Amino acid sequence: MKKYIISILTCGLLSAFSGCNKFLELESLEKVGPDQLLGTDGGLKTLLASMYNAMPVEDFAYRPNQGFNLHSSMGVDRMIMSSFYTDESSRSDGDQGIGPWDFDYWPYDHIREVNKFLENIESARNAATITEAEYNHLKSETHFIRAYIYFGMAKRFGGVPLIDRVLDGDYLPGTDNEALYIPRSTEKQTWEFILKECDLAIAGLPETPDGYRASKWAAYGLKSRVALHAASLARYWNRAPLAGDAVNQKLVGMEPSDAAFFYNECLSASRAIIDNSGKSLYMPNPAGREEAAKNFQDLFLSRHDEIIFSKAYLDGLVVNYQGHSYDVYYSPSQGNPGFNKFGRFNPTLDIVDLFEDYTDDGTGRSARIVTRTDGREEITVADPRDLDLSIPFVKYDDPYEPFKDKDARMLASVIVPGAQFKNNTIVIQGGMIRTDGTPLVYADGSDVGKDGVRYYAFGAEGTAGFSGFFGMGRKDDANFTSTGFSVRKYLQEGKTLVGRENSSTTSWIDMRLAEVYLNYAEAAAESGSGDMALAAGLINALRHRAGHKDDIPATLENILKERQVELAFEGFRYWDLVRRREYHTIFSSGRRKALVPLLDLRGEQPKYIFVRSNFYYDEYAGGRTFQPYRYYKSIPGRNTNNLVQNPQY
Repeated sequence: MKKYIISILTCGLLSAFSGCNKFLELESLEKVGPDQLLGTDGGLKTLLASMYNAMPVEDFAYRPNQGFNLHSSMGVDRMIMSSFYTDESSRSDGDQGIGPWDFDYWPYDHIREVNKFLENIESARNAATITEAEYNHLKSETHFIRAYIYFGMAKRFGGVPLIDRVLDGDYLPGTDNEALYIPRSTEKQTWEFILKECDLAIAGLPETPDGYRASKWAAYGLKSRVALHAASLARYWNRAPLAGDAVNQKLVGMEPSDAAFFYNECLSASRAIIDNSGKSLYMPNPAGREEAAKNFQDLFLSRHDEIIFSKAYLDGLVVNYQGHSYDVYYSPSQGNPGFNKFGRFNPTLDIVDLFEDYTDDGTGRSARIVTRTDGREEITVADPRDLDLSIPFVKYDDPYEPFKDKDARMLASVIVPGAQFKNNTIVIQGGMIRTDGTPLVYADGSDVGKDGVRYYAFGAEGTAGFSGFFGMGRKDDANFTSTGFSVRKYLQEGKTLVGRENSSTTSWIDMRLAEVYLNYAEAAAESGSGDMALAAGLINALRHRAGHKDDIPATLENILKERQVELAFEGFRYWDLVRRREYHTIFSSGRRKALVPLLDLRGEQPKYIFVRSNFYYDEYAGGRTFQPYRYYKSIPGRNTNNLVQNPQY
């Protein structure tokens, strides 16, 4: 008999009802009748929890190359965040070119279960198993889940078959059952359907969430996100136009004139949250930069009022496989809790450069890390092993010095060379320049400085003492940053962890108020509608929370920059590049950037220089390339479903 294992989200939901202290197993809706599970309030909520678990939340347990809710013993090769497919980070071995099956998702089995649930709760209401109020709540939650599932499909495939009922009654033995072959709706119709599902969810959801269940504000938040995505697709279709039957039938693509409707839907949904939810930014008024950095780091490690919708986990050491492995695989070497794979999440120099410093001159300009005395920070070397020593490098006494004035959000999100993590000074060093002037880069070794002290190429004598650049080119040794940075956002710094898979319990924040602020600001700037004074106030509220004192104008450039730095590593960047049709330009044989600190022993006292370099693995691969047709995925199962295929497949 087919069974579904109910994940931690199920447990998180059921804890609000009856506690969750064991691994639950649930028979498929294909096998279980109303008298078994649909006949009790508890059974209905168990089924509801399984549907929550089916939602395509791109969280700690999502792997673009494998799928959702991977709580089993995953192996490090399956620990891949969607951020690694973008210009903001990479896994330390660099192996994230988009393959033909990455980001696939075709969940009509889950849609059937959702539709079946809608039918059965109506039967439960009619049988007085649940009250009218409970029915309305469950019905609205189900529309929220269905909207979320269809959103996961639409952003991958464009127009899809819209099935909003169980099709059992349409099956006729001995016929060709033509009625069961539901064609694809247009892309515009699909996005409109999802927004209507959000409205149905909004109508009956409570303002105050019950545990980790959806609230009215979660439905508004989803609508804000969906509408902005659709609006961008319409506005920027011509950046990467396609051709073929699917385009001719409008199964993919929309008219630029369609954008206005979707932008207005985004504005109204966002405004509903801003004006009426009572939600507020976490710790919006820090006393200074250090407090701002601490607050922003804590934002992702606790429950608070900025969160609109999140997903919980149990300790995988107690309940099998129900945690996640973020802290195990991504802690830097010097903070490793004891597992044999670690340090795998490497932010790029591209995202670090994007953050401001505290000049606060009213422009909001990004502040690149200063590496040269001539100011030519746009220059990047292909490979630091071929270093030109005539470059006028700035020489620093301390490896942390180039970063100390950067935006608090960067320091709370990224572990930089010389930063503190778990009471350790994190040593990230890619090599040295020996006293005789010869470089030693990406290779082990040592030399005695003119001060009589022996120094090591990676910053310490043994691998336990450093966190960067060891084993470059060797996948099995990829436990050290290969970009010059490690992630900090979402890592549990103040908690002692066991070095085992699935031992992390940090909740994933799927929606928070900051995203809504940024959605509103972008929609207002792009559409010319909305309140631009409000948009400016929203992005500046985020900057003030980071310790900035000035206000900047709400230009589209400023808004998009704020979106990147505020939401870095939270799973937004890939889809932002897709919806704005920018992915193929950034990754047109593009190379992400690294920052390689070197210890220079040529002077009387050792100094640090920093080399802007192409990311080792992107350079080795000849750059990353993305073909525009891959903005849409290939429609699966066409030999049985008779659907029109997307362009160029």
